[in-house]
This record gives sequence, structure tokens and C-alpha cells, in this order.
Amino acid sequence: MVVAAPASGHGKTTVATGLMSALRERGLSVSGHKVGPDYIDPSYHALATGRPGRNLDPYLQGEEQVVPLLRHGAGVAPEADVAVVEGVMGLFDGALGSHGYASTAHVARLVEAPVVLVVDASAAGRSVAAMVHGFATYDPRVHLAGVILNKLGSERHETELRAALEPLGVAVLGALHRADGIHAPSRHLGLVPVAEREREAAGMLRRLREWVTAGVDLDEVMRVARQAPGLSGPAWDPAEQLAQAPAAGTSAGGTGRTVVAAAAGQAFTFRYAENIELLRAAGIDVVDIDPLSDQSLPEGCAGLYFGGGFPEVHIEGLAANAALRAEVASAVARGVPVVAECAGLTYLCTELDGAPMTGVLDATATMTSRRTLGYRTATVDSESFLAPAGAPVTGHEFHRTQVTPRHGQSAAWRWQDSREGFVTPSVHASYLHVHWAGYPVLASRFAAAAHARAPGLVSERG
Repeated sequence: MVVAAPASGHGKTTVATGLMSALRERGLSVSGHKVGPDYIDPSYHALATGRPGRNLDPYLQGEEQVVPLLRHGAGVAPEADVAVVEGVMGLFDGALGSHGYASTAHVARLVEAPVVLVVDASAAGRSVAAMVHGFATYDPRVHLAGVILNKLGSERHETELRAALEPLGVAVLGALHRADGIHAPSRHLGLVPVAEREREAAGMLRRLREWVTAGVDLDEVMRVARQAPGLSGPAWDPAEQLAQAPAAGTSAGGTGRTVVAAAAGQAFTFRYAENIELLRAAGIDVVDIDPLSDQSLPEGCAGLYFGGGFPEVHIEGLAANAALRAEVASAVARGVPVVAECAGLTYLCTELDGAPMTGVLDATATMTSRRTLGYRTATVDSESFLAPAGAPVTGHEFHRTQVTPRHGQSAAWRWQDSREGFVTPSVHASYLHVHWAGYPVLASRFAAAAHARAPGLVSERG
């Protein structure tokens, strides 16, 4: 089922995460999914379900991949009993100018799932029924199966709203009254990821689960979820995707699996689960490292993957770990390939807000007051180990830092007559986040570059 709302701020993430946790508490296996590119909400889904949070995004992955990716996420052992898909923004809000493309409604139609609308009723009475009526009838292809009323002020308030909604024939699945202490803290780019507040998040999840269990009819929720028809076609499979997107280069062969170090920990909290699964299917052992605490790269490291996160919040710790910064710089200088997105880009700069970083790139990064956010339709500007020149790619930006200069002599991407990012023989670094399930050739080429740098293969070639 899809958990949606009339707009941002109605409580989608709170209710969706609470539902996942409450259903899991009942003994069900639950998979959590997020419409759109967001990477923070899935961290709460993962905490609630005990399995990776995943994204469903037609813009980043392609329409044809949404159902296979849902089946994959829900089918990874143990197979899920129910998939809860949290929407993005308002139900019908998609990419600007696209007539709702990549909206929650678009994804709900693709996966043929019933929609549960979470409505903040704190400042309205019977007018809530008019709002629900509009959402139920706006697009007949979307099945609005139920409503969860959120932030109710009193029992009388709840009674009034139930009476107003009854003639619509839309089931009221729950009524949640205002509760203090059930929220995740926010900052410049939204919620604080779970990895940065694990103990507090676990306590919040317990209170959230109790709140949802008390106010939502979970039996009715499952009845709604069972209205979704069976989905046809195969689940997404990383090995099959790689077979369709071969890259020239050396495979792992008989030399054993190749090690790639991936940034993790509190400063690097974002990467898509499928990106890692593609690398593993390509013969890569992905080893997490924490640039805040780990002093060295793993033995035999033949590639580096620095994804997204919030290095700007952990500048002092990153700068203090001079040993790892030096080792990263040395590895890249030796030709070890590194893919860096957004946070990873700033870590490769000479400094971030005046604090020393790795110095791999002759560029500086600074915090700004301006948030950069949006989908991008890009073209590969420069041939690299990651991507072939001229190839089209869709991605997204989400940051409040600025790197100067914006691009190197060889840029990574271009869009809207501008160039962005840095490409060298061993570096591909930019602000653009790309979901590799939509472009498995990127994972294939990166894996081939890492295999070519694996110690055994390097020594064989002299």
C-alpha cells in the first residue's frame, strides 16, 4: 500500500514509519519503500523494518524498473508479507512541468497499489471531508482506499470528522491525536538521519509504534493492503542487469573478489542499496569505512566509493583524521578509481569551510544559505572509467554547499548549458546523485576499473 498526503508536512513519514514498526511488531515481515530520490526517510524505514530502505522513482530508474524494484525489495529474504510505500510531497506532485511524472500517484498507478491518505486535521473540521473528496475523485486511476486522520485535538474533533467523512465511502483507518515527543529533529536538509542519532531514534520509534498501534486499526490497514493485485513480471536482479550492460575491462576471474571501500558512518549516511548490490554482483566486496574514525583503507583496496551525507556537520572529525585523508589521497594518486557524489565530492576537495580535507581535487567547498534541490537530465561530458562520453543520465541534486571551481578541466556532466563535476583518469566526482539501477553500466564500468587495479592483477601486469 502507498501512504500519501495532500502536501508535505501532514505526517507521511511519521505515520508510514509507525505503520512499518507496528506491523513488524505483529510478527509480519515488512519492506519499506520511498517514492522519489530522498535518502533520509529510508533510514527510518530501515530502522522500523530491519531491512534496507529502498526508493521507487520513475525519473531516476525508469518507469519499467519500478515494479521489478518493488518486487526485488519485497522479495529479498525473508520475503515481505506487506510492502509499505511512503509517498513524496502531495499525492499528485511530481517533477515540475511534467504533469505529475514521478509523483506518488504515478508510482501508485504503476504498482497498482491502494492509497492511504494521511491528513493533518489540526486546523480544520468538516472541511477535511471536502479535501478527501477532492483527492478521491481527482484521478479515477488512483484508488484512495482509506484515510488516517492526524494531529486531532479531541474526541469531539474526531467524532465530527468521522461523521463528515462517512458519506464519502472512504474508510477511516485511524485517528491519531496530538502527541508530544514523537518527531525526528530537522536541520538544513530535512530530518537528521538515523545513523547520527541511533539511540534517540530507537526510543522515538518505540513511542511512535505505540502511538500508531493505539490509534490505527491495523487489521483494516492489512485489509486495504490485500486489495493490491498480484504484480506480474520478474523481480529486478542485479546480475541480470549487469549482463545487459557489460563494460570492457578485467573481471574478478580466478583472483578472488576485489575490495572497494565505501564511506559510511555518521558523516556519510546515504547510498542506494541497489548500487551496492550491483557492485557485489560484479564481483566486488564492498567494505564500509568510517572517515571519522578509521585510520586506514582495507587491505587490497582497489576502489573507493564516497556517497552522500553530511560532512559539513562533522568537519572537525573529518579534518582530525589526517591518517585516512592522506591514505585516500595516496590511493587516488596511485590510480585507484574513486566515485564521489555530493558529500564525497566535498571530502575530495582541499578544504571544507576552511578545514583540510583529502586534497584530491584542486577545489574548495563552503556552506551556503542557498539549498540546491531538483532533478537533473544530464549528459556525460567527459569519457571516464565510470561513464561513456555523451551518454544521457538522470539524477538529482540536494545540497547546501558550493564547490569552487564548479568543474575541472574535464567535467563530469553537463545540463542546461552548464558543466559540473571533475573527471581525471582515476576520479569521477560531482554533486549529481545517480541511481545505478537506472544505469547499471555505471556499476559495471566502475567494477571493471576496480578489478583492473586489484593487487593480483596489477602485479601480473608488472
